[in-house]
Amino acid sequence: MTGTTAVTEPAAERTRTLPVTDLSLVVLVGATGSGKSTFARRHFKPTEVVSSDFCRGLVSDDENDQSASRDAFDVLHYIAGKRLAAGRLTVVDATNVQPEARRQLVRLAREHDVLPIAIVLDVPEEVCAARNAARPDRADMPRHVIRRHRSELRRSLRGLEREGFRKVHVLRGTEEIEAAEVVLEKRYNDLRHLTGPFDIVGDIHGCSAELEALLAKLGYVDGRHPEGRTAVFVGDLVDRGPDSPGVLRRVMGMVESGDALCVPGNHENKLARWLAGRSVRHSHGLAETVEQLGREDDAFRLRVRAFIDGLVSHYVLDGGRLVVCHAGLPEKYHGRTSGRVRSHALYGETTGETDEYGLPVRHPWAEEYRGRATVVYGHTPVPDTSWVNNTICLDTGAVFGGRLTALRWPERELVDVPAERVWYEPARPLATDAPGGHQGRPLDLADVHGRRVVETRHAGNVTVREENAAAALEVMSRFAVDPRLVPYLPPTMAPTPTSGLDGFLEHPAEAFAAYAADGVARVLCEEKHMGSRAVALVCRDAAAARERFGVDGPTGSLYTRTGRPFFPDGATTEAVLDRVRSAVTAAGLWEELDTDWLLLDAELMPWSLKAGGLLRAQYAAVGAAAGASLPGATAALEAVAARGVDVSALLGRQRERAADTAAFTEAYRRYCWPVDGLDGVRLAPFQVLAARGRSLAGLPHDEQLALVDRLVAADGTGLLRGTGRLLVDTGDEASVRAGVDWWLELTGRGGEGMVVKPLRALARSGSGRLVQPGVKCRGREYLRIVYGPEYTRPENLRRLRSRSLGHKRSLALREYALGLEALDRLAAGEPLWRVHEPVFAVLALESEPVDPRL
Repeated sequence: MTGTTAVTEPAAERTRTLPVTDLSLVVLVGATGSGKSTFARRHFKPTEVVSSDFCRGLVSDDENDQSASRDAFDVLHYIAGKRLAAGRLTVVDATNVQPEARRQLVRLAREHDVLPIAIVLDVPEEVCAARNAARPDRADMPRHVIRRHRSELRRSLRGLEREGFRKVHVLRGTEEIEAAEVVLEKRYNDLRHLTGPFDIVGDIHGCSAELEALLAKLGYVDGRHPEGRTAVFVGDLVDRGPDSPGVLRRVMGMVESGDALCVPGNHENKLARWLAGRSVRHSHGLAETVEQLGREDDAFRLRVRAFIDGLVSHYVLDGGRLVVCHAGLPEKYHGRTSGRVRSHALYGETTGETDEYGLPVRHPWAEEYRGRATVVYGHTPVPDTSWVNNTICLDTGAVFGGRLTALRWPERELVDVPAERVWYEPARPLATDAPGGHQGRPLDLADVHGRRVVETRHAGNVTVREENAAAALEVMSRFAVDPRLVPYLPPTMAPTPTSGLDGFLEHPAEAFAAYAADGVARVLCEEKHMGSRAVALVCRDAAAARERFGVDGPTGSLYTRTGRPFFPDGATTEAVLDRVRSAVTAAGLWEELDTDWLLLDAELMPWSLKAGGLLRAQYAAVGAAAGASLPGATAALEAVAARGVDVSALLGRQRERAADTAAFTEAYRRYCWPVDGLDGVRLAPFQVLAARGRSLAGLPHDEQLALVDRLVAADGTGLLRGTGRLLVDTGDEASVRAGVDWWLELTGRGGEGMVVKPLRALARSGSGRLVQPGVKCRGREYLRIVYGPEYTRPENLRRLRSRSLGHKRSLALREYALGLEALDRLAAGEPLWRVHEPVFAVLALESEPVDPRL
């Protein structure tokens, strides 16, 4: 075995292709001077290569210090392990001629469930010696070292596969090394380029009639879908049922024609061992399959054996958003290739215990799942499908008299057909080993603790700092309502750009101009109610609340923009929800929106309901102090002036202060009125955020308010209040003037002001960036509450006009993107921890240092 190629052969014929799996640990093996580092530089990225020489230099400042080798290899294994954990191809550049050195690397690959691949560079001793002599740092390399390396290499060649290497490429001689070409191969389970749509079918177990009925219901004709959908089978095609050959014939035909994918189940694995002539027990339905296959010819049985042998443990599909396997798969195994991964995909994991029926108790991995990909699986029969932490089991016991179920993806729609009969008596009643429900396990501290990066569809990644997360955790854990009933928190709202008009800090002209500059042609001006921001989650009944949100008792929630309940007792909250629910029913929105729950953004009035303590401690105190001191001071100055002393300037100043204070007191009093129970309480919804299966945040705001108008009209209790609005064309001077006049009229009669929003939601500028979803334009008198009674004095306005809005505007956009993300995840039926990730991030951002008056 010389391995050399004649120099006279064409280059194309001398080229040797070396297949390397795209996620693997590549181990270069060769004596010192064999050209491993040169080979690595030629065929791999610099970041993919971890060199023992480099690591030796890291720990000793000398790449040739052999006394530092132990520490150097500790560093090498650490770096390689981190890369493999992150899913990165890793190449180890070291001699690796000793079996123990390779054994540690094979163990490392197995720990991270990747393939170990060996590339051997077998170069003559003279070549190695000449290369070392040409290097100043290795000119004195003893020949016996090279000779020992080559001797150890020769002894190892025949046993590399037995050591655990899944692929071994041996290159002999410099010409073969020069002619080699490394080609990256995708893993068999990596089908991320296939985006569907898919129809994922649960465990069939030989129920061919039910399979044909389900395929027909899904729209397949002779195994092919007219719209190009692809069926995906989760395994356990055989055993127990009446016609395993019929199921195999249909599935194999669809896979061979490209109309389906299939992963193996544990029953296929056992059948393959029997087909290979191995001794297996004919239990758990295998006896029926063996008897049925006995009526088939040898060609069919050989076809079945080849089909099962070619099945891959699991598939990663749709850009990594979907994983299909038989028994479920934790995120750390997605896309990995090892015996451990295959075993989990086929059999799952057990606790080591058995139940009262003598069957193994399965580890509830889905309860702990926190992966981004949706995992669809079967294996353990359940009476009903249910989402648990972005996973779903489709084995609904067709062979046991249950149903055969499929999941349409990406629609997340379940389709099923009933079993014709009980074909096989189950060993135990159908029941899931893990709790069902959309929410899965309650929130875990690890879900929200520390610095986090939340990926959003509309604004990319949003970072939450560790200190902000800690503050939010304090609020959420001590003061918020049940987190299952807080699926959304509204964003903060930035004020309009600062006005330069005489006497004004905020003015709608700046809002209109800013949106016009962003390319927003039409905006909707909405009356700003004199209350507190409120989110209302209203379920049609207790059963709907239990089904979607996993709560027993409450039919929804009513909470502040920091997640705190508005009312101290649940009875008052339920009374408010009952009135809103009656209005939704009377307006016909349950049926029109095809939902049994709604999420509303609103204002709850009066403001004193939430801010009573603030009013007493801060605002009322200012008014009371001024009322007690200013009249006396004014009277004293007037008496002095009556005696002929010139105190006119001071007296005028005191009278201005008294007028400003009176205006301040009048301003906040408009937001307070007495309530008795629900008498006097008003709720002004202005947006329907979400319903079952859909986010409504993208609905134009005039359509949103049309829905709200129907709710208000249907309310017979006086609780709900409508929202005034005006449409403004930002490019039309007359329309802009009308918008300004409307604002002046609102604020002139004591209103807070208005919110200006792009008519079309989710608006973007000409450059594609997300624009502010709304800016608040507060009236001159209302701002006295915010900035103090005397803020309108010219010197105070000059100072306030230098206020910086950049941070507030950035915060508003980030929170808006997080809110949209929460709504999208909620509508998609994602688990509680996924919905709460952006919700919690909004709360965390609220603790960022920003002027609270903005």
